[in-house]
Amino acid sequence: MTAATDLLTDAFGRIAATVRHTVRGLDAETLAARLDPDANSIAWLVWHLTRIQDDHVSEVAGREQAWTAEGWAERFALPFDPADTGYGHSSSDVAALAGVSAGDLAGYHAAVHARTVEYLGGLTDDDLARVVDRSWDPPVTLGVRLVSVISDDLQHVGQAAYVRGVLERR
Repeated sequence: MTAATDLLTDAFGRIAATVRHTVRGLDAETLAARLDPDANSIAWLVWHLTRIQDDHVSEVAGREQAWTAEGWAERFALPFDPADTGYGHSSSDVAALAGVSAGDLAGYHAAVHARTVEYLGGLTDDDLARVVDRSWDPPVTLGVRLVSVISDDLQHVGQAAYVRGVLERR
């Protein structure tokens, strides 16, 4: 591994650790609780950040997502298309995550994290400079895409941890 991939691996590891801590010991009711009627729940935030990581890393790695390849879509049994990552979800879509368990959320995230770390372990600095999306100006490199996933995931896991903190103080 290179210094750059070591840093990326560390960042994804911090996300995984915060996901585990955030969902640990929570029941389905707490995971589905919302701070106001249209707010995102812990369950939705963790599911969404994991779907984004799974989708984006699988795409650049050229492989099927853990969501479908490892049966997580069937296990969660959500009323969404298997390709859905949660982007643009409505309040009723967020509510569809009611009943999801902490074990399933943590398990799915752990599976995605393992696949992400495996992928990062095979990258070189030259790989990080590869353009993966030409629909942006400037075009997006692999390194930029991975940092984008980290940024998005950190924001959402922070939101989920905040919601947990608020709920614990009620």
